[in-house]
Amino acid sequence: MAFVLTAFVFIFLSWFVRVTYETLSFYWLSPRRIKKIMEKQEVRGPQPRPLIGNILDMATLVSSSTSNDMPTISHDIVARLLPHYLLWSRKYGKRYIYWNGFEPRMCLTDPDMIKELLTKYNPLSGKSWLQQQGSKNFIGNGLLMANGDAWHHQRHIVSPAFMSDKLKSYAGYVVDCTNNMLQSLGDTFESSKNEVEIGDLMTNLTADIISRIEFGSNFEKGRKIFHLLNLLQNRCAQASRHLCLPGSRFFPSKYNKDIKALKTEVEELLMEIIISRKDCVAMGRTDSYGKDLLGILMNELQNKKRDGFNLNLQLIMDEIKTFFFAGHETTALLLTWTIMLLASNPEWQEKLREEIEQVCNGETPTIDHLPKLRMLSMIINESLRLYPPATLLPRMAFEDIKLGDLLIPKGLSIWIPVLAIHHDKELWGDDANEFNPERFASKSSISSRFLPFGAGPRNCIGQTFAIMEAKIILAMLVSQFKFKISSNYRHSPVVVLTIKPKHGVQVFLEPLNR
Repeated sequence: MAFVLTAFVFIFLSWFVRVTYETLSFYWLSPRRIKKIMEKQEVRGPQPRPLIGNILDMATLVSSSTSNDMPTISHDIVARLLPHYLLWSRKYGKRYIYWNGFEPRMCLTDPDMIKELLTKYNPLSGKSWLQQQGSKNFIGNGLLMANGDAWHHQRHIVSPAFMSDKLKSYAGYVVDCTNNMLQSLGDTFESSKNEVEIGDLMTNLTADIISRIEFGSNFEKGRKIFHLLNLLQNRCAQASRHLCLPGSRFFPSKYNKDIKALKTEVEELLMEIIISRKDCVAMGRTDSYGKDLLGILMNELQNKKRDGFNLNLQLIMDEIKTFFFAGHETTALLLTWTIMLLASNPEWQEKLREEIEQVCNGETPTIDHLPKLRMLSMIINESLRLYPPATLLPRMAFEDIKLGDLLIPKGLSIWIPVLAIHHDKELWGDDANEFNPERFASKSSISSRFLPFGAGPRNCIGQTFAIMEAKIILAMLVSQFKFKISSNYRHSPVVVLTIKPKHGVQVFLEPLNR
């Protein structure tokens, strides 16, 4: 008995020492080591507060800069959305260290170093623990948050869903759903109400499209999942502000309780659809899980016989949630900001309408028309430059790496301020804060300074689909309506994970066939 007790005590003490050391290393030793290494290279930053780092400083600055609407439609929004970047880059230089709780982060804006990080050092970098925890309850361990071998495996499973033949089939859903939206707008205008909040309209449209692409005949359940994921996204964004505190994700706060309930409801709905399809295959009613995105994922996993014939249902749910978020919100925001830009720049709207008429000749745009719509591509790129869906692109170094003239120590997070780079006058010229699609007329290389979808092997796998979807919707909308900005529109971009119009975007639509 004494031997068993002694062994138990020894095992417990060994576990306690190991956990204590790992915790101390994670929250104290490693961050201090990184700080000293970077200071020796003259990379410094604002003094962090105990436990919370510089989070409160950033929150205070952003709260102040976004407290009022902008007086005019100005695209000079870096000072509004990234005031801490302007403050610290002026004081410490364009590469500086700041702290998210115990996690040190280096701001990086040099295009050559960014290209090197995202390409050469892609295998040695990825998403940090804090990022993964911040999105764990929202999109889980899907492709967006995976690292290393898990990322390679998931990318290989998901890639068949974005082959050219699949994109052609998705284009049919885009056209059908857009036609339904345009018909609904026509019915609305019968009652002489032609002011539209375009943000909600585009959000509902892209959610309808992604629901049909992901779930096929189960798209009604997809719409419900979309609504719940929107609520879950907002709760996770609010809760992530406190992730820097050790153990905060276990606090019995209202945010954490709401997140747990919403996550459970979303996964129960997803599981109903998945189990139903598994049962149909098991009973021999069909030999495939379906041709929609969910079916493609299930078929791919079975073909690879991952974990035998047992499907990894959690992985499937995480991928579906990931693409629900990435597949509808980014496109909805791209459409919303592009329509705002066209509504407030009528000369470009007319040029685009002429191009669409010349290329499509009154027909519904098809995937074959899209490469010929060069002006539409220029306008979309300029919209993505001025209002990129994500303001920041994060990576963490998993090993010591040499990046340009800097030694980047293992454990340092590198945050690339995409919005600031897209508005940098040194990179884009004196008109960097103006709407000028002509800057994309040249085919000169802009990959290292134009990063709306990231770059390198980890770039957004769905970007071709997103651009295709946006082009079809815009071409159909511009062909049937003129639009101008409403006097009710208040220009007030804010960041809630992505750049959004705080009060929506109100435009007047005028049918062209009346």
